[in-house]
Amino acid sequence: MNTVQLLSVARGEQPADRLLKNGKIVNVFSGEIEEASIALYDNVIAGVGDAYQAREEIDLDGSYVAPGLVDAHVHIESSLSIPSQFAAAVLPRGVTCVVTDPHEIANVVGTEGIRYMSQSSQGLPLSIMIMAPSCVPATHMETNGAHLDDEDLIPLLQDGTVFGLAEMMNYPGVVQGTSEVIAKLSAFQGRPLDGHAPGLRGKPLNAYAAAGIGSEHECTTVEEAAEKLARGFYILIREATNARNLHALLPLITPENSRRICFCTDDRIPGDLIDQGSIDYMVRAAILFGIDPITAFRMATLNSADWFGLHKHGAIAPGRYANFFTFDDLRCPIVRDVYAQGKLVAKDGTSLSDELAHAQKDAMIQVPQAIQQTVRINTQGVDLKIPIPHQGVSQQIENTSAVTQIAIRATIRVIGAIEDQLLTEERILPAKVVEGYAIADTERDILKMAVVERHTPKSAGTVNGVGLGFIQGFGLQRGAMASTVAHDHHNLVVIGADDDSMHRAIKQIVVMGGGVVVAEGDTILAELPLPVAGLMSDRPIEEVRVAYDQVRSVVHLLGSSLHDPLMAMSFMALEVIPKLKLTDKGLVDVEKFEIVDLFL
Repeated sequence: MNTVQLLSVARGEQPADRLLKNGKIVNVFSGEIEEASIALYDNVIAGVGDAYQAREEIDLDGSYVAPGLVDAHVHIESSLSIPSQFAAAVLPRGVTCVVTDPHEIANVVGTEGIRYMSQSSQGLPLSIMIMAPSCVPATHMETNGAHLDDEDLIPLLQDGTVFGLAEMMNYPGVVQGTSEVIAKLSAFQGRPLDGHAPGLRGKPLNAYAAAGIGSEHECTTVEEAAEKLARGFYILIREATNARNLHALLPLITPENSRRICFCTDDRIPGDLIDQGSIDYMVRAAILFGIDPITAFRMATLNSADWFGLHKHGAIAPGRYANFFTFDDLRCPIVRDVYAQGKLVAKDGTSLSDELAHAQKDAMIQVPQAIQQTVRINTQGVDLKIPIPHQGVSQQIENTSAVTQIAIRATIRVIGAIEDQLLTEERILPAKVVEGYAIADTERDILKMAVVERHTPKSAGTVNGVGLGFIQGFGLQRGAMASTVAHDHHNLVVIGADDDSMHRAIKQIVVMGGGVVVAEGDTILAELPLPVAGLMSDRPIEEVRVAYDQVRSVVHLLGSSLHDPLMAMSFMALEVIPKLKLTDKGLVDVEKFEIVDLFL
């Protein structure tokens, strides 16, 4: 871009490339609706006002024009699609910039995965801003495919691959000032430092803030969010597929604090992105709740741009990228035409971008082989049986009709899943015991869960690490579901009503090289291959959506009533969100930050 010519266009001395006339601009600076024209030069806005001339004029015929939406925190991998396909889903929704943390793929293949996400995002009409994963691995209580310290991340910062430090999930390490955490925070001093500290309050929260962390997206209550906001954090209100916090937190918003509140989606599956939307859905929901429309737009645009220092985004103003969209109803904004860096890229829900089409066509060619061959499991060595330990187990002799029966009893810790939340409970329940083994009990909705380590290269005689436990709240009456999407280590996770179904699902995932599978007995009922790091598909996102919806529907037929049991399952292995989670190393009490016994 020629700055001298830009200024000449801004002064009105030479014609703009395009002029959008008769629009009603949502001005997130003044808080007003401004009736004015928008003059574009190259990929930026040269001027806002009247009396501009242009080579091409577009009559908006009184439509509203809002800045392109900014997603303040998202994991693209959770769309199960590569960046170009993710862009195809969110651009028609008016999202023109996302701040992404590629820690999903980083946990599988390290910096090679981060660089892949960066390279495959180049040239897209969607601006994809990459933060450096701060916690790979999330904790010492998991096995994953990489370990990234500050020396691994600094080169990514120096060469411009990343621009800040993503969600610092190791909040105990921050609060205690551990050397590894402090080294990472120091390396990114002066850059955005994103937070992740569910439930942190009081003096530990003060320490977290004092370390320089500036945002938080894990709030679940108004009280928690209000305390964190008062301590200086930007609050990123999240509405993900499985972590729905928007409606619970909308009462937090006031005219006095709204400038410190942003919107984010974190993890959204294809169907939710395509049907319900992204940040655009959050804007509509906020307005329907009673939030002033311009305030809602500001939280979805300027606030996020300010927090991350993305001063070319977030508003319709001279010098900013020409990212905006048109719509007709201020009280219920439905996206119509979307412009990204001066080009019309989507219209009435359909992507129009040539750059996007080229990126989609060439996407799989760019994927290194190492990223496509990441599921290394010797299925013959995976043992899902859970024997009852002798110690601590009571035996009771019962005489019935001269037949002596020995009833073996055991008490277990069970993960209690909570619908629409990442938080879980610890439930102490009696195990169902058959022939000396603890098994699933569908009558009480207690299912067996396993996490199978899949990263380390295996030889014929070696055995993968397997964490075993039980979970309540998923509702399966038969069969099993399995996936290599298991935050954040992304080992293979499986939940089932019987061992045979669980084994069959595991074997099919290994054959596919990663993905999602539902099995019953020896029959595969549905599947979705995810060959890119076992996390993403290279297929068009509409195809991914159809396959995923089919898998989810089958799980519902097997008894689960959760909105998305597959996404919910993926977070049951994340040992940084309380209370009880399962990794390949065992059952984790997150609050104690230690592995605990399954049996009491």
